Amino acid sequence: MAIYLYGRNAVRSSLINQKVHKLYIHTNFRDQDILKLAKEAGIAVDICENNQLNSLTNQGKHQGVVALIDDFSYTSLTDLIAYSKTKHKPFILILAGIEDPHNLGAIARTVDAFNIDGIIIPKDRSVDVTPAALKVATGAFDYVRVSQVTNLNQSLNTLKDAGFWIVSADGSATQDYLDLDYEFPLALVIGSEGKGIPSLVLKNSDFRVKIPMNGHVNSLNASVATAVLIAGVIYKRNKI
Repeated sequence: MAIYLYGRNAVRSSLINQKVHKLYIHTNFRDQDILKLAKEAGIAVDICENNQLNSLTNQGKHQGVVALIDDFSYTSLTDLIAYSKTKHKPFILILAGIEDPHNLGAIARTVDAFNIDGIIIPKDRSVDVTPAALKVATGAFDYVRVSQVTNLNQSLNTLKDAGFWIVSADGSATQDYLDLDYEFPLALVIGSEGKGIPSLVLKNSDFRVKIPMNGHVNSLNASVATAVLIAGVIYKRNKI
């Protein structure tokens, strides 16, 4: 199955990684880097009016360029765990019900920036790696492994059997997220934007931690919270 990817940075990354089958550009599109990459790869280019690009992207903010690519390829949980275990300090991120594609795309950028091993998302009640998420990620999904699982709690048990410790970020926790040293194979769980982490996932967690906040707003956007937590983990691991 093919999808329409849009946005200059996302399209540029897909061109570099040789994932583009066809390119659609606005009549006034002048990004010479993208045009050069397409020409060098021998990719067919269609010149389109704005309404045509809007139709291809379902009114997405395409920035004048759309690429036809294969649908996102997920990594099996088994393969993701095996890859993570090759690392000196395994670190997998679990997103327990993120529904906003913009949050998922922003989180993928953070995962790539800190070289985290990969992301696990559930199939139900969670956003997929959609064109909107790909656009926000600006190419990060070309490098980030994502496993989509049917049963999140069973996946936690699989991770535990593989030696991972489950750490859930929960606002009601009593332990500060910087209290742990994270010197163990880590699976960090982030909850959904509105409902947080499901109760059974919390019950199956080895640790529950929170980001202490002293201001007037008592919560953070899911992607911002994820970035804070990941940076904290890396800081503590490097400090030891």
